[in-house]
Amino acid sequence: MRIGAIFPQTEFGNDPGAIRDYAQAVEGLGYAHILAYDHVLGAHPDRFEGRFRPPYTHETPFHEPLVLFGFLAACTRRIELTTGILILPQRQTALVAKQAAEVDVLSGGRLRLGVGIGWNYVEFEALNENFRNRGRRAEEQIAMLRRLWTTDLVDIEGRYHTLRKVNINPRPVQQPIPVWMGGGAEDALRRMARIADGWFPQFRAGDEGAATLERLRAWVNEAGRDPDAFGVEGRINLLFTKEDAWDDTLRWWRDQRASHVSFNTMGVGLRTPDEHIDALQRFMDAARPYAG
Repeated sequence: MRIGAIFPQTEFGNDPGAIRDYAQAVEGLGYAHILAYDHVLGAHPDRFEGRFRPPYTHETPFHEPLVLFGFLAACTRRIELTTGILILPQRQTALVAKQAAEVDVLSGGRLRLGVGIGWNYVEFEALNENFRNRGRRAEEQIAMLRRLWTTDLVDIEGRYHTLRKVNINPRPVQQPIPVWMGGGAEDALRRMARIADGWFPQFRAGDEGAATLERLRAWVNEAGRDPDAFGVEGRINLLFTKEDAWDDTLRWWRDQRASHVSFNTMGVGLRTPDEHIDALQRFMDAARPYAG
């Protein structure tokens, strides 16, 4: 499995030097990738009254991931840069294609683009995008991204996009850039089985998760694709998985044939970048026998 670190941006601060040092430390520890979350806008909790309690608010800091990765591309040499996930249907498709290609070029082909449809209707409202049809639009967007990354001139009219003899230049090193998806509803799983290169599940290790993976791989097979070539990135959260359970949890993900596992250090009260790095050091010591 390829072992990754989740960038703890909600607790990390905004010092560019600390962000650089964190990324270089993670790379030096042997992690295969850095994964960053995405929210363009934060909303006051009053906007969700009567719906649910949002996990993030207007007080939660988020770096824009593709801009962040442009910075990290210059600070690192080997580590993969992964969005986990970029909320695709609230963005213009051609602009995402251009920005992702640029990160891929500047990093020497180290971008993995994880995308999803999002949950925060307030962001869609503010960005003037339709929240209700976001799943259908995302499917067309992924097809358009791949065309823009791999074709000299794109000339196609879809349901939501019209591209007439246009391209992006430069095109990415990877043609196409790998596109993974998030989400857990059945519609989302069936969609990614048809069109994605991999999945970011959110469940913890256990029987229910194993059954979901089995269903997903069956749908991948039904789509005429190779389930063994379809990536799966497990997630281990320090908040829920204490140190004495790391080995068992890593073994569980390995037994589920996960291609990647990421470690999340947020949510347990770590106060400084150094404390996050110390936790990553301990986790990598446990994960090294499973890395490869």
